[in-house]
Parts: sequence; structure tokens; C-alpha cells
Amino acid sequence: MTSSSAGTTAARAAEGEGRELAAQLRASGFAEVDDSRRRRAEYSSDASNYRVVPEVVVFPRAADEVAGLVDFARTHDVPLTARGGGTSVAGNAIGPGIVMDLSRHLDRVLRIDPDARTAVVEPGTTLGSLQHAAAPHGLRFGPDPSTWARATLGGMIGNNACGPRALAFGRTADNVISLDVADGRGRRFTAGRGGAGTGAASGIDLVDGLDSLVNANLDVIRTELSRFGRQISGYSLEHLLPENGRDLAKALVGTEGTCVAVLGATVRLVDLPRDPVLVVLGYPDMASAADAVPALLPHHPMAIEGLDARLIDAVVRHSGPLAAPTLPAGGGWLLVEVADREPGDALDRAERLARDAGTAAVRILPAGPEARALWRIREDGAGLAGRTPANRQAWPGVEDAAVPPERLGAYLRDFDDLLGRYGLHGLPYGHFGDGCVHVRLDIPLDTDGDVLRSFMEDAAILIASHGGSLSGEHGDGRARSDLLRHMYSPRMLDVFGAFKHLFDPADVLNPGVIVRPASVDAELRRPHALPIAAINGLAFAHDDGDFTKAVHRCVGIGKCRADNSVSGGFMCPSFLATKDEKDSTRGRARVLQDMINGTLIEGGWRAPEVEESLDLCLSCKACASDCPAGVDMAAYKSEVLHRSYRGRIRPVTHYTLGWLPRWARIATGARVSAVANAVLSVRAFEKLVLLAGGMDARRAIPPFARRPFRAWWKARPVSADRAAGADRGAAAPARKRVLLWVDTFSDNFSPTIGRAAVSVLESAGYEIVVPNQAVCCGLTWITTGQLTGARKKLAHLVEVFHPYVADGIPILGLEPSCTAVLRSDLLELLPGDPRARDIASATYTLAELLAAEEPVGPGAAWVAPDLSGRSVVVQPHCHHHSVMGFGPDAKLLTSLGAETTTISGCCGLAGNFGMERGHYDVSVAVAENSLLPGLRSAPEGSILLADGLSCRTQAEQLAGTKGVHLAELLAGVLPR
Repeated sequence: MTSSSAGTTAARAAEGEGRELAAQLRASGFAEVDDSRRRRAEYSSDASNYRVVPEVVVFPRAADEVAGLVDFARTHDVPLTARGGGTSVAGNAIGPGIVMDLSRHLDRVLRIDPDARTAVVEPGTTLGSLQHAAAPHGLRFGPDPSTWARATLGGMIGNNACGPRALAFGRTADNVISLDVADGRGRRFTAGRGGAGTGAASGIDLVDGLDSLVNANLDVIRTELSRFGRQISGYSLEHLLPENGRDLAKALVGTEGTCVAVLGATVRLVDLPRDPVLVVLGYPDMASAADAVPALLPHHPMAIEGLDARLIDAVVRHSGPLAAPTLPAGGGWLLVEVADREPGDALDRAERLARDAGTAAVRILPAGPEARALWRIREDGAGLAGRTPANRQAWPGVEDAAVPPERLGAYLRDFDDLLGRYGLHGLPYGHFGDGCVHVRLDIPLDTDGDVLRSFMEDAAILIASHGGSLSGEHGDGRARSDLLRHMYSPRMLDVFGAFKHLFDPADVLNPGVIVRPASVDAELRRPHALPIAAINGLAFAHDDGDFTKAVHRCVGIGKCRADNSVSGGFMCPSFLATKDEKDSTRGRARVLQDMINGTLIEGGWRAPEVEESLDLCLSCKACASDCPAGVDMAAYKSEVLHRSYRGRIRPVTHYTLGWLPRWARIATGARVSAVANAVLSVRAFEKLVLLAGGMDARRAIPPFARRPFRAWWKARPVSADRAAGADRGAAAPARKRVLLWVDTFSDNFSPTIGRAAVSVLESAGYEIVVPNQAVCCGLTWITTGQLTGARKKLAHLVEVFHPYVADGIPILGLEPSCTAVLRSDLLELLPGDPRARDIASATYTLAELLAAEEPVGPGAAWVAPDLSGRSVVVQPHCHHHSVMGFGPDAKLLTSLGAETTTISGCCGLAGNFGMERGHYDVSVAVAENSLLPGLRSAPEGSILLADGLSCRTQAEQLAGTKGVHLAELLAGVLPR
């Protein structure tokens, strides 16, 4: 029997056990129990290297139900793992048996007490939600890990999370007052401080035998634990010492769900930092930057973060040069944040700190866009560092080791030597003020875990030799628990085991973590995924043509789960609407990874679990830019559809909406648009057409243009310049030329946009060239996975457009989604054609063209319109945001004096998605994320600026608001 077939057999056996377990759970009164293969695949991994398939996933709705689950696990001897945001990097949030997701329902901030400066939260509350609730009171929770927008308080308590500003505010343990918990002995209690003669009933006396355990081991607890601030590995039993207040709540922080399940927490809040200033310090390398840290600590900064030059290079590769602010000279930097102690003294404190930094490469930034951009780079480090400069996948492991800050420089030099011996590479960054280093390494996990195992053993020995901790904030999990023997004595490990036994003698709570650990190379996810080469589909050029590599870009950091209203960005709109892991980019990636693995999801590309997982993906491409790991789920969906329907009858919408440009051209080219519009204006007929075409009858079909742009252009009087421009062989006219590409949608549905663009371009000094034949980019073929047809469309486009580009003529795209095809999909579908690269680099949006330098940009005679006093609500198209970036448009609008409000998020229509039957409700729910609230709150008389046909259609159909394109706004063509 092959390993694959053996794995499938084991998976089927586990599935039968899962069905029985699910039936028992339902019979015991648990309402939301899911044992489907798709769900189990979604929850089989977190942000670590590991894959452990649970038998069932449960979504408890109340704290009592969580306590009941713990009791069920105890009485039925079933492993139970608690999960919040699922961002655990060490494999802390996956396990066999039952996984309970606390983030779906138990996500409330129950109480803020501004006088006591405390908050009471449920375990699934995200840190972003707590910060949002506390901010009006001038308060916040101190620790702030980079995953703050989706990490849950329960998960932070489980890992003892820290973040950059733990330097000022301490770790999660330092900010927890009490915990409502249930343990593996069937007890539920509130853990806090006190006991052993203190008169308090919430501390060490709550657990029989705990006081005796601590008293018998005072020597090793005092000497081996809490040697420096970021010693997180193991159990933090130092909080149970008499000199530390016998604080049971703090001792349970960082136990990673192995001793208790957290049902609720009371936490301490701190003042919001006042007027923070960011000091950026440049050094030759990261080790030199680390050497400077001890001299900076006496200045009591809020944070000292390390940033490697290679991480900045990754940002530029991922998002372009504008994404990285100007930094002082160096190969490594410290980002040091200071805030006011007295009103207005932050800048003075920053300047004094800079004088002690040991470098002349200094830049001081007040709070603002540049400082925020640097913090965003730091927050996205885990994803950005997921690929080395050589484009090799990098993995966590020795991912958040910490050493005393005074040892950090020496440790980094020794660590570099260790990497050299193994031939490994990584991009280090981290909390240098605390001595904590994050780094992902290009360990070859595609075949086995041998190198991982050997390297981790040597790394653990190195960390211990510097007096360090294997984990500085992420916990030990499956990644490091097996290596604690290098850090602690056998006696200390026995104390850890005895501590867990007092709470969970049957070892049902997150087994295999910290105590009796699984091997560091057990249950690895990547080695079981075989390569899948492209077959007449997308090239996946950035992943060596391997679909498997592309899908494994998702390392599970979960930024797709963040609330855009808190964090900004556009992904993942369907998850924001449903709050279901199924509809997150990460959830879909996990199902695709399991499809490749083949032991759980059977049926390959046509598996029903795959279809269900991708069904609500809007193909908005927001993940391609917002996901720091570069996951492009729209591309993966196109490839899956391409392969699964190759040679088969497709859904009717693939022929109606997928071939929409063909039908639109027929309707307008045959001059029957007036008849078609008249027929469709009768609601009964329109509904019949919608239903027959696989669309939702609650939708309306946008009217076809009575006179397409191309017909208008051909009938327009020909100027001398136009006559010269029409002949590429003629001498170039004095005016700069631009190829105006009026795509299918702008031509056949919104011709006024093309006419407005002509007005703007001519006033800006351009000679306009319009090709003699209609050209389609194949967008709708791409989104429906008809990639062979899309390639034919694009091959024709290249034949028509490249001669103009070869003459130095730029291409202006009007519809953002079509423009994005030329900038991205074209290169994936025609990867071997150098003309495709030429076209991609010569394609501009209108804002880019007007902002460009010579010889592309407008002449000096162009007088831009004055939009002062105009209130403009902007809905950027998702593809515009993702592929081109909306920065030039925002800058242009600001320079023209417009008062803009930019909506952050997808409109919800997203091409064919919102028109298809079965998607209407989610489409509306997505619109309610950002678009509709933005329109409702807009000042009276505001203009909706929406370049995308989908965005304008959604706004008009759901809110009755007509939108305009940027060309129309600049030309003064406004809605009536």
C-alpha cells in the first residue's frame, strides 16, 4: 500500500470516528458541530508548519457551553483544543479530537470600566475590537502583537503574547487581572491573585496540591524561570512564588490551553500613548543594530523594533517602491518609538535618544503616513518574510527566540554562522528592545523534516547557550515543546508535568504540547504535498510554475480575517460578511492544500469540498496585495475552474456572464440595443432572462449603450493630428500620443466614460489613438476559468497593441478590472511572450498617466479642474486597489482640492459574482461592510467616484446612487 493510500484509509477511519463523536456531541446539546471534510481541512492547520486533522469542529455560543465541552472531553477521553483567530505560529491551535472555535460567537467586549481601567472580555474577542472599544476612554490594552486585528484575547492569553510595545506595557500576563476558566478535572473557577494565607480565595489555594508543588520546588522556579522578560517557554510558575503574590491567573497565562480553557478574562487597560514619535536608526547590519539596544533602554522608549534591509526589499517586490518610506542609510534599522511624558516632550526625548544611538543615520518621524507605513511593514513581517530574496518558501520554527537584550548582537552573529553551516537564509526582524527575534527560514520541507529536526536541535542549543528562551511570545506548541530539554533541567520539566497533572490528569487539553510533547518533525504539512505543474492554465511564474507552491504561500497568518473597518484593506470581503473560516482566504487555501494532499479531500479539482470552498470567493484579487504572503485566491480559483471543467459542460453563467463581452458586442454592433433595452425594461421579461442565464432575479441587467463609444469615435470629425496619428508609419505629431483602450464594458455599457477621457486627454495635450478593431482582454473568461479562451483573447490583444507600444505610445485603460488584466493576468497567461511584458509596463490608469513624468505625462499647458469644495466619496475597484494601487488617484484628487472619503472594501458585486444565482445575499452583505454605510453617511450632494462598472452598478441597484468615472469627474460630466 502506498503512503497516499494508507493516509486515505486512515482518514476514512477517522471520519467514521468523527461522525460518531459528532452524534454524541449533538445528543449532549451542543448546537454547532461540524464533522465535514471541508471543515476539518480548514481547521487542520494554524500559522505553523503542522497539520493535524480534528475529528470535529465545534462553535460554542456561550461560556457555559465551553465549560460543557471541557467536561465532555474529560468524561469521553477525547482531546480538546481551543482556537481563537488560528494565528498560532507554533502549532498551538490544532489538535486531534475536538477543536472548538471561540472566535465566532464569544467575541464581545462585555464591559469597560474607565475608572478602574479594566475590561471584561470573552475569549474570542479580537484585540482590535478591544482597542476600538477602549479608545474613546483614552485607554488601550498594552500588549499589541502584529496580528492585533484578528488575534483573540483568548489566544493571546494562551501564548502570553507581547508585541512591540510590551517594552513599555509588559506581556499579556502582566496585564491580566483574573480569568474565568474550566479545567480537565471538571472544575470551573475564577483564577486571580492570592492564597496561601493571604486571605484571597482566587489564587494558589484554588487547586489542591499546587501550593505544595511550588513550595517543594522554590529553588528551581527561582533560578530557572523569569531570568529575563521574554522567557516565555514552558510554564511561567514564577507568578506563584510568594514574592510575586501567588497569582494563579498570571501563571495560567501562556499555558497554551494545556491546563484550562479560558471562558472570560478581566484585563488591565493603560493610557493611550500621547503624540508618539518614531526614531529610525540605520546600522550596517542587524547585529550592529542589536549592539546599540542597551544604550537606548535607559531612555524608556515605548518600543524598539529591528528591521532588516531584505525585509524592505521584500516590501518593494510585493507592493512597489512607494510602499517603503525613505530610510536612513543602513543594512538594518531600529524603529524606536517614544511618546510624551509631559505634553510636547516626545520630540525632545527622541532627539536625546538619537544622540545615544551610536549612528549618524537618523530620521525622526512624527505620527503620520510614513510612520504608519513603517509600522505596517513591521506588522506584515511574518508574511513578507515568507519568501527569501531567492524566492524560496520560508517557514517558522526557531521563529521567535529571545535572549537577554545585552546578548542579542552576539546571538545574531552566532545565529548567522549556524545558518551558514546549513546553507539556510531568512529575513530577521523583531522586538529588539526585548531581545526577541522573528525569522523564517528556507528549510527544505517539501520532502521531509530531516533538516528541520537537525537545525532546530542545534538552534535550541545555541539559544540556551546565550541564556535565551526558545519562545519569546508565540509559545512552544508543536514547534518547540520537544526542545525544552535543552533549556530546562529534567527536574524543571518534571515540575511542568506535575503542574499540568493538577489541572488535566487525563491529558485531554491540547495534548502533545509543552508536556509529553510530540516530535518537532511530526505531523508536518508541506512534505505530503506533491508538485502540480501548470497545464495550459496560469503560469504561476512566481512559484516556478507549481500550483502546489503557489497554494502553500498561505502560511496561515490570517490577515484575511481582519476587520477592514479596524485595520484597513480590502480582503476578504466574503469572510467579513459571513464570519465563517470557509470564506476566508486562509480557509480556502487550507482546503486546496488538503486537495493536493489527497488524504482528506478526495476527488481532486472536482471535489465538492473544493467547489463549496471557492463558491463565495469574489475573485476580487484583494488578497494578492493585502495578504503579505502574496496569496492570490482569484488566480487559484481560475486555475481550479479551468482544470475541473476542461472538456466538460460548464455552468450556464460561464456562457452568459463568462461570454458577456461577446453578447454585448452583438447587441450594440447589430444596433439592436434599443430593442434589447426596451424588452428588458419589462420586469417580467428581465426576470426570465436572468433566471435562464443562471442569475438572481432580484438583479437588474445594466442597459446596453444606444451608441457605443467606437461608433461615436468613428463618426467624429477627423483632425489633422488624428489623421497623422492613425498611421503608425507617419511622422510623430507634435503632441504626445496615447492609445485609448476603450474596453468592452466602457464601449458597450458606459460610452460616456470614453468620451470624457477624450476630452480630458485632449485638454492635457495628447493626440489620441484608438485601434481600428475592438480588443477584449478576456477578463470574464479568466474569472470563470475559461483560460484557453482567455489566452486567445489576449494573444489577439498583443497583436493589436504591441506595434503601438513599440512606437513608444502608452496605453490608457479605463475599466480597472480590464487594466489590471494587462498589468497582471497577461503575464501569467502569455508568460513566454516578451511583448506581453512590454504591454504590461506601458499600461496606465488615467491618474497614473496624468501624474507621470515626461515623455508620458501631460504637457505643461494642462489646466487641471478645480474640485475645491467638492465632497467625493471614492469606491476604489478591488482590482485597481490590488494590482495598480490607488495612490496616484488619491494624490490627484487631493491636489485638485476635493474633499474625499475613501471606502475601504469591496462593493460586493465583483464582476459576475454578485449577479450569479445563490450569491445575492452575500453580495448585499459585502456591500454592507463598507459601500452602503459609506453612501448613507456621505454629506448631501456628494459625488460617488467609482471607476469600475461593478461598483457603479452595485451602488445604483442597492442604494439608488449613480457613480461617475474619474474621466467624467475631470471632464465635468456629473450624474443628474
